[in-house]
Amino acid sequence: MRNNRAMTIVPHRIAVLALDDVVSLDLGTPSQVFGTARTEDLTPLYRVEVCTPGGRPVRSTAGFQVLPEHGLELLASADTVIVPGIHDGPPLTDGTLDPEVAAALRAAHERGARIMSICTGAFVLAAAGLLDGRPATTHWAYADRFRRFHPAVDLDPEVLFLDSDGVLTSAGVAAGIDLCLHVIRTDHGSEVANRAARRCVVPPWRDGGQAQYIERPVPRAAEAGTAATREWARQRLHEPVALRDLAAHARMSVRTFTRHFRSETGISPAQWLLQQRTDHARLLLETTDLTVDQIARRSGFGTTAAFRQHFHHRVGVAPTTYRRTFRRP
Repeated sequence: MRNNRAMTIVPHRIAVLALDDVVSLDLGTPSQVFGTARTEDLTPLYRVEVCTPGGRPVRSTAGFQVLPEHGLELLASADTVIVPGIHDGPPLTDGTLDPEVAAALRAAHERGARIMSICTGAFVLAAAGLLDGRPATTHWAYADRFRRFHPAVDLDPEVLFLDSDGVLTSAGVAAGIDLCLHVIRTDHGSEVANRAARRCVVPPWRDGGQAQYIERPVPRAAEAGTAATREWARQRLHEPVALRDLAAHARMSVRTFTRHFRSETGISPAQWLLQQRTDHARLLLETTDLTVDQIARRSGFGTTAAFRQHFHHRVGVAPTTYRRTFRRP
């Protein structure tokens, strides 16, 4: 679909499986985010539908009921299945799952559907046996309970989301947005994902390995944050920007700047710069005819070798492979 834009686009079909006590924000996230993913001529790239066991109404955490248009049969034809978080029910109270729901999830996975969870939806996937032996994440506050119920899962509660060979899990609330944008970026490239993020008025990219729990103390009026310096650095990705340069721009000592930066972003200045340089390189690979050497310089990696190494480490493929996958005709 992404390599032949002239063909008729058949929207990727997403089934959102809602169980009782579904978290209302998690339930709405896939429709909102994937619904904004469109081509330049506004053709929808995804079709999102909601289902429940038996097509019955289910309770939400926001005091309303969800009236679905589909039952579990939707999982048999969906390209992607997403399980939003829940705040009660057997998956959370004793680690079990309705056998009919578990069988439907396993069947979808076995036929090749992509399986995703948001927040405590990971309890549902784990109870269905889909996370055994895999790395997975969920909301940090539920980590101890998750480990008690599912010791065979390689739980990492410190990250925003994890992608494990077609089975994807995310942390709470906003991390579900990050995961959906990650999927759009994987399916259609950075340009489409960035447009979707802009329409949702959210950051286009937060690294999945970023820490879940970031303390954000309210600054005193006299204190300055690092947002202006981050924007200053984004405009100079083609230049060598050192930590001391960032601190000087923010008019802070290196130590104070680093502390403020971690408090506001959850990562170090060096990690953030690599993330920004990589994202800029992605966009250049997708939308320009610049050579890999030119992109390495314009993204601030200095040498082509350094660019290839960092890009492969963060994206998982070589720059040329990425360009072949996402380059627009």
